[in-house]
Amino acid sequence: MSNAAEKMTADLDEMHGHPLADRMRPQSIAEFFGQVHLMGSDKPLRSAIEADKLHSMIFWGPPGSGKTTLARLIARYADAEFISLSAVLCGVKDVREAVAKTQGFMTTQGRRTVLFIDEVHRFNKAQQDAFLPYIEDGTFIFIGATTENPSFELNNALLSRARVYVLKALQADAIRAIIDRALLDTGRGLGGRDIDFPETLRDELATAADGDARRALNFLEIIADLAPYGEGGENGGDEGKQLVSEALINEILGGGVRRFDKGGEAFYDQISALHKAVRGSSPDGALYWFARMIDGGCDPLYIARRVVRMASEDIGNADPRALQIALNAWDVQERLGSPEGELAIAQAIAYMASAAKSNAVYMAYKAALSEAKEHGSLEVPVHLRNAPTKLMKELGYGKAYRYAHDEPEAYAAGETYFPDEIGERHYYHPVPRGLERKIKEKLDYFQSLDAKARSGGSR
Repeated sequence: MSNAAEKMTADLDEMHGHPLADRMRPQSIAEFFGQVHLMGSDKPLRSAIEADKLHSMIFWGPPGSGKTTLARLIARYADAEFISLSAVLCGVKDVREAVAKTQGFMTTQGRRTVLFIDEVHRFNKAQQDAFLPYIEDGTFIFIGATTENPSFELNNALLSRARVYVLKALQADAIRAIIDRALLDTGRGLGGRDIDFPETLRDELATAADGDARRALNFLEIIADLAPYGEGGENGGDEGKQLVSEALINEILGGGVRRFDKGGEAFYDQISALHKAVRGSSPDGALYWFARMIDGGCDPLYIARRVVRMASEDIGNADPRALQIALNAWDVQERLGSPEGELAIAQAIAYMASAAKSNAVYMAYKAALSEAKEHGSLEVPVHLRNAPTKLMKELGYGKAYRYAHDEPEAYAAGETYFPDEIGERHYYHPVPRGLERKIKEKLDYFQSLDAKARSGGSR
């Protein structure tokens, strides 16, 4: 028997009594479902594994997408030792001990080691740097797993020494195949038990897993433990056969929530999608992403705050009512809570997605802020200064100020409101949509009055 075969037998014996999700980890590439873009025929990662040409790598993907399983498969195909550490529980000392073990395996057995670090993004910079010399000299094959964007969470030095592979949430058909395999497998799965699990209910379980294979198998194990034995009763089951019913599925899956990591990658991706759907005038798309976030357990007040931001950033003065509607929705959520408040937020989102769009105020504010930072603390022109005291009046504060209400059309044509050092600026450029169309016409008219006044012409 080969070393790999002996190790597989030993692993199966050791897994006896482990949770179903652990027992059903694929033992070969043929058993690995999903991630076809990485593990399909002739794909680079699969080819590297089969050709035993391994390199250090980072697996980035959501929970249950197969990161740990794939790392174990790589070690198995390479006939290498597998050392697994969790960045949540260990530190540099543990890494040093792991390095010592890998060096021992190489010295005494001539075997390579795959060092797998789960949740590698939890390590700080110093801890991540501890791997670098050993990756470079080939002490071990480094595989890190993370649910967070490596670009933000991992050091550039580590990223430059490891290739990043992106794993995706599993599709429902892949989850269904995993469920079916677990029900049929007599060695590691539930194949030794007579379970009547209708096809439609298996599909329901696959969908409820929300792309997470581990979650699907955990649910399946609970179902198998709780499914009653039939007695020829209402379900027509034979005595001794376990019967899975719609009621049981609903009871077990009823408390499940969708994949949604507050503060994580999925969180910001979904709020970004909501914002862009509003900006793109798609009320249907915006409501979908709002529903996804609510379904995933997001705090509605967080969404309400972001909706207020959208009202100013993407609609602005094209439809000033949007800001008030957004504030009203926030107020309803605070006063009434769910579900009434969520409906008010949905109303605001639908209105804003349908409203005329303008980012003119947003762009004007950014331009003004940039110039204020660039020029520093320029003094306020004397004619614009306040003069509450006798001394200030004697110094000429406010002396040449023109009170707009006393001017024709309540507009002081030719007046300037900027520091003398920078002169006139135009940051706000209303768009020809919604109310800003009228605002633009008015500002254009005022600018024509300014031009006449400064050229000495009549108003």
